[in-house]
Amino acid sequence: QVHLVESGGGLVQAGGSLRLSCAASGRTSSSYAMGWFRQAPGKEREFVAAINWSGVRTYYSDFVKGRFTISRDNAENTMYLQMNTLKPEDTGVYYCAADVTPRVPTSRTSEYDYWGQGTQVTVSA
Repeated sequence: QVHLVESGGGLVQAGGSLRLSCAASGRTSSSYAMGWFRQAPGKEREFVAAINWSGVRTYYSDFVKGRFTISRDNAENTMYLQMNTLKPEDTGVYYCAADVTPRVPTSRTSEYDYWGQGTQVTVSA
């Protein structure tokens, strides 16, 4: 079992920055890949970024490449998403997720086993 809790969301103006955190408890975080997803009102949940168990390999969706950075601190059982140059279209609920199957991090929501409750990010124009 893995319990995930996101924090760090809020309201920011376009061009601003936020850093999201995802605190994990239960099964040791150094044994599984993790990812960030987001969901805007009326839209499906979409992949944002993922990171392998060690933090060495990272993957991003095209719409955040160069603006967002995913990282993790296994000693603190925490994953982060540094979001820079935010745009209004980045608005949504951001979720962290854990995939406990040993494999390359995936962008598919169906491959993730555990999810946090989400944190709201609102970017004003």
